[in-house]
Amino acid sequence: MSRRRRKKLPTEPVRATIASLSHDGRGITHIDGKVTFIARALPGEEVMFRYTSKRGKFDEGDAIDVLKASPQRIAPRCPHFGVCGGCSLQHLSPADQIAAKQERLLENLKHLGNVTPHEILPPLTAEPWGYRRKARLGVKYMRREQVVRVGFREKHSAFLTDAKQCDVLHDVIASRLTALGELVNQLSVRDKIPQIEVAVGDTHTALVFRHLEPLSEEDEQQLSAFGEKHRLGIFVQPKGPKTICRLWPETSAVFKLHYGLPAYDIEVQFQPTDFTQVNAELNRAMIDRAITLLDIQAEDRVLDLFCGLGNFSLPLARKAGAVVGVEGEASLVERARENAQNNGITNVEFYAADLNGDLAAEPWYGEGFNKLLLDPPRSGALVVVEKLPQPAPQRIAYVSCDPATLARDAGVLVSQHGYTLVSAGVMDMFPHTAHVESIALFEKN
Repeated sequence: MSRRRRKKLPTEPVRATIASLSHDGRGITHIDGKVTFIARALPGEEVMFRYTSKRGKFDEGDAIDVLKASPQRIAPRCPHFGVCGGCSLQHLSPADQIAAKQERLLENLKHLGNVTPHEILPPLTAEPWGYRRKARLGVKYMRREQVVRVGFREKHSAFLTDAKQCDVLHDVIASRLTALGELVNQLSVRDKIPQIEVAVGDTHTALVFRHLEPLSEEDEQQLSAFGEKHRLGIFVQPKGPKTICRLWPETSAVFKLHYGLPAYDIEVQFQPTDFTQVNAELNRAMIDRAITLLDIQAEDRVLDLFCGLGNFSLPLARKAGAVVGVEGEASLVERARENAQNNGITNVEFYAADLNGDLAAEPWYGEGFNKLLLDPPRSGALVVVEKLPQPAPQRIAYVSCDPATLARDAGVLVSQHGYTLVSAGVMDMFPHTAHVESIALFEKN
Protein backbone atom coordinates (compact mmCIF):
# COMPACT_ATOMS: atom_id res chain seq x y z
CA MET A 1 0.00 0.00 0.00
CA SER A 2 1.46 3.37 -0.98
CA ARG A 3 1.81 6.08 1.61
CA ARG A 4 -0.64 8.92 1.47
CA ARG A 5 1.08 11.99 0.08
CA ARG A 6 1.03 15.16 2.11
CA LYS A 7 -0.64 18.04 0.35
CA LYS A 8 1.78 20.60 -1.00
CA LEU A 9 1.39 23.90 0.79
CA PRO A 10 1.20 27.25 -0.99
CA THR A 11 4.45 29.17 -0.60
CA GLU A 12 3.04 32.67 -1.02
CA PRO A 13 1.35 34.45 1.92
CA VAL A 14 -2.42 34.73 1.80
CA ARG A 15 -4.62 37.62 2.94
CA ALA A 16 -7.52 36.88 5.28
CA THR A 17 -10.10 38.61 7.48
CA ILE A 18 -10.63 36.94 10.85
CA ALA A 19 -14.25 36.31 11.83
CA SER A 20 -13.99 34.77 15.31
CA LEU A 21 -11.80 33.02 17.86
CA SER A 22 -11.57 29.23 18.08
CA HIS A 23 -11.72 27.18 21.28
CA ASP A 24 -7.92 26.92 21.28
CA GLY A 25 -7.28 30.64 20.76
CA ARG A 26 -6.72 30.76 16.99
CA GLY A 27 -8.43 33.08 14.57
CA ILE A 28 -11.09 31.57 12.31
CA THR A 29 -11.57 32.58 8.68
CA HIS A 30 -12.90 31.00 5.49
CA ILE A 31 -10.74 30.67 2.40
CA ASP A 32 -12.60 29.51 -0.73
CA GLY A 33 -15.41 28.32 1.53
CA LYS A 34 -13.11 26.24 3.74
CA VAL A 35 -12.56 26.85 7.45
CA THR A 36 -9.02 27.94 8.21
CA PHE A 37 -7.53 28.32 11.70
CA ILE A 38 -4.81 30.97 11.94
CA ALA A 39 -2.52 31.20 14.96
CA ARG A 40 -1.78 34.65 16.44
CA ALA A 41 -4.78 36.26 14.72
CA LEU A 42 -7.72 37.97 16.44
CA PRO A 43 -11.35 38.60 15.43
CA GLY A 44 -11.81 41.63 13.18
CA GLU A 45 -8.21 41.64 11.98
CA GLU A 46 -6.87 41.53 8.46
CA VAL A 47 -3.71 39.46 8.32
CA MET A 48 -1.26 37.89 5.94
CA PHE A 49 -0.66 34.26 6.81
CA ARG A 50 1.19 31.21 5.62
CA TYR A 51 -0.35 27.77 5.50
CA THR A 52 1.09 25.27 7.97
CA SER A 53 -1.17 22.36 6.99
CA LYS A 54 -4.04 21.47 4.66
CA ARG A 55 -6.57 18.85 5.67
CA GLY A 56 -9.79 17.44 4.37
CA LYS A 57 -12.20 19.47 6.49
CA PHE A 58 -10.06 22.46 7.48
CA ASP A 59 -6.72 24.17 6.95
CA GLU A 60 -4.25 25.75 9.36
CA GLY A 61 -1.96 28.72 9.14
CA ASP A 62 0.20 31.18 11.05
CA ALA A 63 -0.15 34.96 10.86
CA ILE A 64 3.06 36.60 9.64
CA ASP A 65 1.81 40.19 9.31
CA VAL A 66 -1.13 42.12 10.76
CA LEU A 67 -2.51 44.58 8.19
CA LYS A 68 -5.38 45.81 10.33
CA ALA A 69 -5.02 45.17 14.06
CA SER A 70 -7.80 44.54 16.53
CA PRO A 71 -8.08 47.17 19.31
CA GLN A 72 -7.81 44.18 21.67
CA ARG A 73 -4.32 43.31 20.45
CA ILE A 74 -1.38 43.94 22.78
CA ALA A 75 2.34 43.25 22.51
CA PRO A 76 3.13 39.78 23.92
CA ARG A 77 5.34 39.92 26.98
CA CYS A 78 7.32 36.81 26.04
CA PRO A 79 9.72 36.98 23.06
CA HIS A 80 8.99 33.30 22.37
CA PHE A 81 5.24 33.75 22.01
CA GLY A 82 4.01 32.10 18.85
CA VAL A 83 6.80 29.51 18.95
CA CYS A 84 6.43 28.15 22.48
CA GLY A 85 3.41 25.93 23.05
CA GLY A 86 2.92 27.06 26.64
CA CYS A 87 0.77 30.12 25.84
CA SER A 88 -1.67 30.95 23.04
CA LEU A 89 -3.25 34.27 24.04
CA GLN A 90 -0.50 36.66 25.11
CA HIS A 91 -1.42 38.93 22.18
CA LEU A 92 -4.83 39.49 23.77
CA SER A 93 -5.19 41.60 26.91
CA PRO A 94 -6.04 39.68 30.12
CA ALA A 95 -9.44 41.38 30.32
CA ASP A 96 -10.26 40.40 26.74
CA GLN A 97 -8.95 36.88 27.32
CA ILE A 98 -11.42 36.32 30.15
CA ALA A 99 -14.25 37.89 28.12
CA ALA A 100 -13.54 35.44 25.28
CA LYS A 101 -13.57 32.54 27.74
CA GLN A 102 -16.89 33.71 29.20
CA GLU A 103 -18.35 33.87 25.70
CA ARG A 104 -17.12 30.36 24.95
CA LEU A 105 -18.69 29.01 28.14
CA LEU A 106 -22.08 30.56 27.37
CA GLU A 107 -22.00 29.35 23.76
CA ASN A 108 -21.26 25.80 24.89
CA LEU A 109 -24.06 25.86 27.47
CA LYS A 110 -26.53 27.11 24.86
CA HIS A 111 -25.56 25.00 21.86
CA LEU A 112 -24.38 21.76 23.52
CA GLY A 113 -26.52 21.68 26.64
CA ASN A 114 -29.52 23.73 25.48
CA VAL A 115 -29.37 25.69 28.75
CA THR A 116 -28.82 29.32 29.69
CA PRO A 117 -27.91 30.52 33.19
CA HIS A 118 -30.30 32.93 34.86
CA GLU A 119 -27.27 34.88 36.09
CA ILE A 120 -23.81 35.29 34.60
CA LEU A 121 -21.29 35.37 37.43
CA PRO A 122 -18.54 38.00 37.33
CA PRO A 123 -15.28 36.34 36.25
CA LEU A 124 -12.77 35.32 38.90
CA THR A 125 -9.27 36.56 38.09
CA ALA A 126 -5.90 36.75 39.82
CA GLU A 127 -2.35 37.88 39.01
CA PRO A 128 -1.79 36.78 35.39
CA TRP A 129 2.00 36.33 35.66
CA GLY A 130 4.12 34.01 37.80
CA TYR A 131 1.03 32.03 38.75
CA ARG A 132 1.91 28.53 37.59
CA ARG A 133 2.92 26.25 40.48
CA LYS A 134 2.68 22.93 38.64
CA ALA A 135 4.38 22.10 35.35
CA ARG A 136 6.01 19.30 33.39
CA LEU A 137 9.08 20.71 31.72
CA GLY A 138 10.57 18.92 28.75
CA VAL A 139 14.31 18.15 28.75
CA LYS A 140 16.37 17.66 25.57
CA TYR A 141 20.08 17.10 25.05
CA MET A 142 21.16 18.93 21.88
CA ARG A 143 24.01 16.80 20.56
CA ARG A 144 25.30 19.27 17.99
CA GLU A 145 25.47 22.18 20.45
CA GLN A 146 26.27 19.87 23.40
CA VAL A 147 23.80 21.72 25.61
CA VAL A 148 20.61 20.71 27.39
CA ARG A 149 17.40 22.69 26.99
CA VAL A 150 14.68 22.73 29.63
CA GLY A 151 11.24 24.22 29.07
CA PHE A 152 7.98 23.91 27.18
CA ARG A 153 7.73 22.33 23.77
CA GLU A 154 7.25 24.35 20.63
CA LYS A 155 3.78 24.34 19.11
CA HIS A 156 3.05 21.18 17.13
CA SER A 157 6.66 20.08 17.54
CA ALA A 158 8.90 17.77 19.56
CA PHE A 159 11.50 20.55 19.84
CA LEU A 160 11.90 22.56 23.05
CA THR A 161 11.66 26.34 23.08
CA ASP A 162 15.06 27.91 23.70
CA ALA A 163 13.89 30.15 26.55
CA LYS A 164 15.96 31.47 29.44
CA GLN A 165 12.91 32.73 31.34
CA CYS A 166 9.22 31.81 31.57
CA ASP A 167 7.02 34.51 33.06
CA VAL A 168 3.98 32.30 33.66
CA LEU A 169 5.94 29.95 35.92
CA HIS A 170 6.23 30.71 39.62
CA ASP A 171 9.17 32.98 40.44
CA VAL A 172 11.08 30.21 42.20
CA ILE A 173 11.52 28.33 38.91
CA ALA A 174 10.87 30.95 36.19
CA SER A 175 14.49 32.11 35.85
CA ARG A 176 16.19 28.76 36.53
CA LEU A 177 15.60 27.04 33.18
CA THR A 178 19.18 27.65 32.06
CA ALA A 179 20.57 26.51 35.41
CA LEU A 180 18.54 23.31 35.17
CA GLY A 181 19.86 22.70 31.66
CA GLU A 182 23.43 23.19 32.85
CA LEU A 183 22.81 20.78 35.74
CA VAL A 184 21.47 18.02 33.51
CA ASN A 185 24.30 18.57 31.02
CA GLN A 186 26.78 17.57 33.74
CA LEU A 187 25.11 14.22 34.37
CA SER A 188 26.22 10.91 32.90
CA VAL A 189 22.62 10.34 31.73
CA ARG A 190 22.10 13.79 30.25
CA ASP A 191 20.44 12.31 27.14
CA LYS A 192 18.22 10.00 29.21
CA ILE A 193 16.25 12.58 31.20
CA PRO A 194 13.09 13.48 29.26
CA GLN A 195 11.20 15.48 31.88
CA ILE A 196 11.36 17.49 35.09
CA GLU A 197 8.12 17.85 37.01
CA VAL A 198 7.78 21.00 39.09
CA ALA A 199 5.62 21.31 42.22
CA VAL A 200 5.62 24.58 44.17
CA GLY A 201 4.16 24.88 47.66
CA ASP A 202 3.88 27.91 49.90
CA THR A 203 7.36 27.43 51.41
CA HIS A 204 9.06 24.63 49.46
CA THR A 205 9.48 23.56 45.84
CA ALA A 206 10.08 20.05 44.51
CA LEU A 207 11.70 18.95 41.25
CA VAL A 208 11.13 15.38 40.04
CA PHE A 209 13.73 14.20 37.52
CA ARG A 210 12.48 11.38 35.29
CA HIS A 211 15.43 9.25 34.15
CA LEU A 212 15.41 6.35 31.69
CA GLU A 213 18.73 4.89 32.81
CA PRO A 214 20.18 4.51 36.34
CA LEU A 215 21.89 7.50 37.89
CA SER A 216 25.51 7.19 38.96
CA GLU A 217 26.57 8.06 42.48
CA GLU A 218 28.16 11.24 41.12
CA ASP A 219 24.88 12.14 39.35
CA GLU A 220 23.00 11.86 42.63
CA GLN A 221 25.61 14.00 44.38
CA GLN A 222 25.32 16.73 41.73
CA LEU A 223 21.52 16.72 41.91
CA SER A 224 21.62 16.92 45.70
CA ALA A 225 24.17 19.75 45.62
CA PHE A 226 21.93 21.70 43.22
CA GLY A 227 18.97 21.21 45.56
CA GLU A 228 20.95 22.36 48.57
CA LYS A 229 22.32 25.41 46.75
CA HIS A 230 18.93 26.56 45.46
CA ARG A 231 16.88 25.24 48.42
CA LEU A 232 14.85 22.96 46.16
CA GLY A 233 13.63 19.47 47.00
CA ILE A 234 15.15 16.95 44.57
CA PHE A 235 13.29 13.77 43.68
CA VAL A 236 14.11 11.11 41.09
CA GLN A 237 11.80 8.78 39.16
CA PRO A 238 13.32 5.80 37.32
CA LYS A 239 10.00 4.25 36.25
CA GLY A 240 6.34 4.78 37.22
CA PRO A 241 5.02 7.19 39.88
CA LYS A 242 5.49 4.62 42.66
CA THR A 243 9.26 4.65 42.07
CA ILE A 244 9.68 8.34 43.02
CA CYS A 245 12.12 8.87 45.88
CA ARG A 246 13.69 11.93 47.49
CA LEU A 247 17.42 12.66 47.12
CA TRP A 248 17.55 15.99 48.95
CA PRO A 249 16.92 16.82 51.71
CA GLU A 250 17.50 13.41 53.23
CA THR A 251 14.69 13.68 55.80
CA SER A 252 11.11 14.80 55.31
CA ALA A 253 11.14 16.65 58.62
CA VAL A 254 12.75 19.69 56.96
CA PHE A 255 10.83 19.47 53.68
CA LYS A 256 7.06 19.63 53.44
CA LEU A 257 5.04 20.58 50.38
CA HIS A 258 1.85 22.35 51.36
CA TYR A 259 -0.46 25.23 50.48
CA GLY A 260 -2.54 27.24 52.89
CA LEU A 261 -6.21 28.19 52.85
CA PRO A 262 -6.00 30.91 55.52
CA ALA A 263 -9.68 31.86 55.36
CA TYR A 264 -10.46 28.38 56.73
CA ASP A 265 -7.35 27.88 58.92
CA ILE A 266 -6.31 24.92 56.75
CA GLU A 267 -2.97 23.67 55.50
CA VAL A 268 -3.09 21.08 52.71
CA GLN A 269 -0.04 18.83 52.39
CA PHE A 270 0.72 17.08 49.11
CA GLN A 271 3.33 14.99 47.31
CA PRO A 272 5.26 16.32 44.26
CA THR A 273 3.17 14.50 41.65
CA ASP A 274 -0.22 14.84 43.35
CA PHE A 275 -2.86 16.80 41.49
CA THR A 276 -3.17 20.32 42.88
CA GLN A 277 -4.51 23.48 41.27
CA VAL A 278 -1.74 25.34 39.45
CA ASN A 279 -2.90 28.81 40.53
CA ALA A 280 -2.94 29.20 44.32
CA GLU A 281 -4.50 32.69 44.41
CA LEU A 282 -7.29 31.74 42.02
CA ASN A 283 -7.84 28.45 43.87
CA ARG A 284 -8.58 30.29 47.12
CA ALA A 285 -11.08 32.56 45.34
CA MET A 286 -12.67 29.52 43.65
CA ILE A 287 -13.19 27.76 46.99
CA ASP A 288 -14.83 30.89 48.42
CA ARG A 289 -17.16 31.12 45.43
CA ALA A 290 -18.18 27.45 45.61
CA ILE A 291 -19.01 27.69 49.31
CA THR A 292 -20.95 30.92 48.75
CA LEU A 293 -22.94 29.45 45.85
CA LEU A 294 -23.83 26.35 47.86
CA ASP A 295 -24.90 28.59 50.77
CA ILE A 296 -23.39 26.18 53.29
CA GLN A 297 -25.16 26.05 56.65
CA ALA A 298 -24.24 24.28 59.87
CA GLU A 299 -26.92 21.59 59.37
CA ASP A 300 -25.93 20.73 55.76
CA ARG A 301 -24.69 17.34 54.62
CA VAL A 302 -22.41 17.85 51.64
CA LEU A 303 -21.09 15.31 49.13
CA ASP A 304 -17.85 16.27 47.35
CA LEU A 305 -17.16 14.05 44.33
CA PHE A 306 -13.74 13.97 42.63
CA CYS A 307 -12.41 15.42 45.88
CA GLY A 308 -8.68 14.79 45.41
CA LEU A 309 -6.66 15.88 48.44
CA GLY A 310 -9.68 17.56 50.01
CA ASN A 311 -9.23 20.96 48.35
CA PHE A 312 -12.99 21.64 48.69
CA SER A 313 -13.94 19.01 51.26
CA LEU A 314 -11.85 20.44 54.08
CA PRO A 315 -13.08 24.07 53.76
CA LEU A 316 -16.64 22.76 53.35
CA ALA A 317 -16.27 20.84 56.59
CA ARG A 318 -15.43 24.07 58.43
CA LYS A 319 -18.92 25.33 57.52
CA ALA A 320 -21.19 22.27 57.16
CA GLY A 321 -22.47 19.69 59.59
CA ALA A 322 -20.95 16.74 57.71
CA VAL A 323 -18.97 16.24 54.50
CA VAL A 324 -18.17 13.13 52.51
CA GLY A 325 -15.40 13.30 49.91
CA VAL A 326 -15.00 10.65 47.21
CA GLU A 327 -12.03 10.23 44.88
CA GLY A 328 -10.93 7.58 42.41
CA GLU A 329 -7.24 7.57 43.30
CA ALA A 330 -6.65 5.74 46.59
CA SER A 331 -3.37 7.54 47.38
CA LEU A 332 -5.12 10.92 47.22
CA VAL A 333 -7.87 9.64 49.53
CA GLU A 334 -5.25 8.59 52.04
CA ARG A 335 -3.64 12.01 51.86
CA ALA A 336 -7.04 13.70 52.24
CA ARG A 337 -7.63 11.73 55.45
CA GLU A 338 -4.21 12.78 56.73
CA ASN A 339 -4.98 16.41 55.89
CA ALA A 340 -8.25 16.22 57.82
CA GLN A 341 -6.44 14.78 60.83
CA ASN A 342 -3.60 17.31 60.64
CA ASN A 343 -6.11 20.17 60.59
CA GLY A 344 -8.25 18.77 63.41
CA ILE A 345 -11.30 18.30 61.17
CA THR A 346 -13.50 15.45 62.42
CA ASN A 347 -16.77 15.93 60.50
CA VAL A 348 -15.44 14.72 57.13
CA GLU A 349 -15.06 11.20 55.73
CA PHE A 350 -13.18 10.16 52.60
CA TYR A 351 -13.77 7.17 50.34
CA ALA A 352 -12.06 5.73 47.27
CA ALA A 353 -14.44 4.79 44.43
CA ASP A 354 -14.61 4.62 40.66
CA LEU A 355 -16.87 7.56 39.90
CA ASN A 356 -17.41 6.31 36.37
CA GLY A 357 -18.75 2.96 37.63
CA ASP A 358 -21.83 1.69 39.45
CA LEU A 359 -22.12 3.85 42.57
CA ALA A 360 -25.32 2.42 44.04
CA ALA A 361 -23.45 -0.16 46.12
CA GLU A 362 -21.01 2.34 47.64
CA PRO A 363 -21.43 2.77 51.43
CA TRP A 364 -21.84 6.54 51.19
CA TYR A 365 -24.28 6.59 48.27
CA GLY A 366 -27.50 6.34 50.26
CA GLU A 367 -26.54 8.46 53.27
CA GLY A 368 -28.53 11.47 52.08
CA PHE A 369 -26.96 14.78 51.06
CA ASN A 370 -28.73 18.06 50.51
CA LYS A 371 -25.80 19.66 48.71
CA LEU A 372 -23.32 18.34 46.15
CA LEU A 373 -20.02 19.63 44.80
CA LEU A 374 -18.60 18.22 41.56
CA ASP A 375 -15.03 18.88 40.41
CA PRO A 376 -14.44 16.28 37.68
CA PRO A 377 -11.61 15.95 35.13
CA ARG A 378 -12.04 17.09 31.52
CA SER A 379 -14.23 14.07 30.75
CA GLY A 380 -16.90 15.48 33.06
CA ALA A 381 -19.29 13.76 35.46
CA LEU A 382 -21.85 12.19 33.14
CA VAL A 383 -22.19 8.91 35.07
CA VAL A 384 -22.78 10.79 38.30
CA VAL A 385 -25.33 13.25 36.93
CA GLU A 386 -27.25 10.53 35.12
CA LYS A 387 -27.78 8.68 38.40
CA LEU A 388 -27.67 11.16 41.25
CA PRO A 389 -27.70 9.95 44.86
CA GLN A 390 -31.24 9.96 46.23
CA PRO A 391 -32.88 12.00 47.56
CA ALA A 392 -31.50 14.40 44.98
CA PRO A 393 -29.39 17.26 46.41
CA GLN A 394 -31.14 20.60 46.57
CA ARG A 395 -28.08 22.49 45.32
CA ILE A 396 -25.21 21.41 43.08
CA ALA A 397 -22.03 23.41 42.46
CA TYR A 398 -20.17 22.10 39.41
CA VAL A 399 -16.53 23.13 38.90
CA SER A 400 -15.39 22.39 35.36
CA CYS A 401 -12.15 22.45 33.35
CA ASP A 402 -13.97 21.83 30.04
CA PRO A 403 -17.01 23.91 29.04
CA ALA A 404 -18.15 21.25 26.55
CA THR A 405 -18.54 18.49 29.14
CA LEU A 406 -20.05 20.94 31.62
CA ALA A 407 -22.64 21.90 28.99
CA ARG A 408 -23.41 18.24 28.28
CA ASP A 409 -23.87 17.45 31.99
CA ALA A 410 -25.85 20.65 32.56
CA GLY A 411 -28.31 19.52 29.89
CA VAL A 412 -28.82 16.24 31.75
CA LEU A 413 -29.37 17.94 35.10
CA VAL A 414 -31.90 20.38 33.66
CA SER A 415 -33.80 18.16 31.21
CA GLN A 416 -33.74 14.85 33.08
CA HIS A 417 -33.58 15.77 36.76
CA GLY A 418 -35.55 18.99 36.99
CA TYR A 419 -32.77 21.37 37.99
CA THR A 420 -32.47 25.04 37.11
CA LEU A 421 -29.15 26.47 35.99
CA VAL A 422 -29.12 29.39 38.37
CA SER A 423 -25.73 30.88 37.53
CA ALA A 424 -22.46 30.22 35.72
CA GLY A 425 -19.19 32.01 35.11
CA VAL A 426 -15.54 31.54 34.28
CA MET A 427 -12.42 31.54 36.45
CA ASP A 428 -9.04 32.38 34.94
CA MET A 429 -7.02 29.46 36.31
CA PHE A 430 -4.61 29.51 33.32
CA PRO A 431 -4.07 33.08 32.06
CA HIS A 432 -2.64 33.46 28.52
CA THR A 433 -3.91 30.02 27.51
CA ALA A 434 -7.19 28.96 25.92
CA HIS A 435 -8.04 26.75 28.93
CA VAL A 436 -11.49 27.58 30.34
CA GLU A 437 -12.18 26.90 34.02
CA SER A 438 -15.75 27.59 35.10
CA ILE A 439 -18.31 27.07 37.84
CA ALA A 440 -22.08 26.62 37.68
CA LEU A 441 -24.82 26.45 40.29
CA PHE A 442 -27.91 24.22 39.90
CA GLU A 443 -31.00 24.23 42.12
CA LYS A 444 -33.66 21.54 42.29
CA ASN A 445 -37.09 22.77 41.14
